[in-house]
Amino acid sequence: MSPSSSSSSSTTEANQPIPYKQIRAHLSDSTSSSSENESEQTITVYQAYNRAIAEAAVSSQKLNASPKFKVNARMTWIKPSWGWMLYRSGYSYKDSRQERILALKMRLNDFWNLLRRAELTHTSEARFVGVRARASRRDQRKLTEQQPREKSDKVKVQWDPERSIRLERLDYRSIQIGIPGSLTEKWCEEMIVGIEDVTDKARELKRVLDLEADRPWEWTELEELVRLGLVPGEREVQVPEDIRVLLGMDLPDVVSEQV
Repeated sequence: MSPSSSSSSSTTEANQPIPYKQIRAHLSDSTSSSSENESEQTITVYQAYNRAIAEAAVSSQKLNASPKFKVNARMTWIKPSWGWMLYRSGYSYKDSRQERILALKMRLNDFWNLLRRAELTHTSEARFVGVRARASRRDQRKLTEQQPREKSDKVKVQWDPERSIRLERLDYRSIQIGIPGSLTEKWCEEMIVGIEDVTDKARELKRVLDLEADRPWEWTELEELVRLGLVPGEREVQVPEDIRVLLGMDLPDVVSEQV
């Protein structure tokens, strides 16, 4: 995989094979991805909000500080991938209701505990070997539509195609995590330990990339973007075995789907 289609990591070697389903993220401990120091480690996830919510959150270091932040409302989707956040928000220009990108630091242990409460979305389930994977696309849609639309306390997980910092679709999948309304207050009050507005970084990165839109990036240049703080130093996070099983990380993906 060429550097120009790489997700935002400066530590992955060009020839190192990339697992098909993985969690890539920025961890506070840059020397180890083991579970030894998880009580102190933090992991960064991203979400975009309107200006009022973002400014109040950064000022008070509480995500739910603004009265406009609705606790127990709809599901909130977070992602540890900087590239996917850039894609989802269009470098923060896509939607005025999500014009500010926040980097949210969570304790790694809390992150794992969230995932232990997770279930795969029907979309992700349909990709795996089994009844849904063997069904036709039409049957899969019918199966999804027939599911009762009840509110759930379950965290949702979906595996979507990863995106590069140029928003290109990559050939492996990145995790998206949906936090239900019933858990939002606990997540805000107990699990988030740091909040930073990184909107300006996203916009400056777009400006730099646009200047060199026709020229492929070299690994050294990607590392320079990391050094400048425009790209986080992301790497594959070692996922506990019970969570790998729960999230189907080692199951083959047999359904081709455009996202």
